[in-house]
Amino acid sequence: MSRGATDAAGDAQRGRRASPSAPRLCGSGGGRFRPGARHASPPAGTAAHEALLVLDIETVPDTDLIPSDWPSDRFPKCAWHRIVTISFVEAELARAGGAEVYAVAECRSGGEAIPDERRLLAAFWRFFASRRFRVVTWNGRRFDMPTIFARSLMHGLDASPWLLQGDRWNGYRHRYGGDWHVDLMDAMSEHGATPALTLEEAAAALGLPGKLGEHGSKVAAMMEAGEVGRVRAYCETDTLNLAVLYIRWAFLTGRTDAVSHDRAVADMIAYLEAERAARPHLGRFLDEWRAMAGRRPPFVGAQG
Repeated sequence: MSRGATDAAGDAQRGRRASPSAPRLCGSGGGRFRPGARHASPPAGTAAHEALLVLDIETVPDTDLIPSDWPSDRFPKCAWHRIVTISFVEAELARAGGAEVYAVAECRSGGEAIPDERRLLAAFWRFFASRRFRVVTWNGRRFDMPTIFARSLMHGLDASPWLLQGDRWNGYRHRYGGDWHVDLMDAMSEHGATPALTLEEAAAALGLPGKLGEHGSKVAAMMEAGEVGRVRAYCETDTLNLAVLYIRWAFLTGRTDAVSHDRAVADMIAYLEAERAARPHLGRFLDEWRAMAGRRPPFVGAQG
């Protein structure tokens, strides 16, 4: 099972292109989590965040933990999911003239092609500690982060970079602030005041490709068949949908302006085109996005 399955149940390498006039929205994919030399130690206190981390995980049932009498049609608890993929979009977060600017550095999956959950999580926490991130998830407060914490607890890993940053009023565990952890599904539903959309539904509303026929309920079968690359590509596709949704949300809520929004989107389109040969799922994402652009233009300013 995976976070994608919770929607149904109810709801790499670095690719840094020089671009003097437009932010970068996505890099290349694959490989380990790795804090690079450019990552300085995060500042103390509650200083402004310096980067976005748009995060998604995929999981399979941990059959060693699920009780034998647990109903087969009931979604397992977070601790009973083994994490097989953590994918993300990482973006520089700058401020210009009162607006946030997002220059995406990379889109990839952490860990090895043959996943080792403990090593995957240990590397994730090292990577997370290397920067002051604003984290963006979809249903991340109810699934992704509780699952990451539960499995880290089981493996004896240190998750203090998430728990100890901030103060009484600010931090990753605060639900209603938009600076630390933005569970976009929760925010878009006004924190439960209205029924939440699935990621697929929200993507369709913006003319994004969505899951391209994949689903979290298929992940266990894909892993059993040895299709790890397919799982990672699927998870990366979710982060691309979520990154664009967040940029639009940032415009809606006044965090960024039309010029910065449209520049990021235009650069993302150019990057996906450049990467299609090496990473076919990015090319397919772009083709599907373009096919829907007539009904849902991707731009909000003059280019739209």
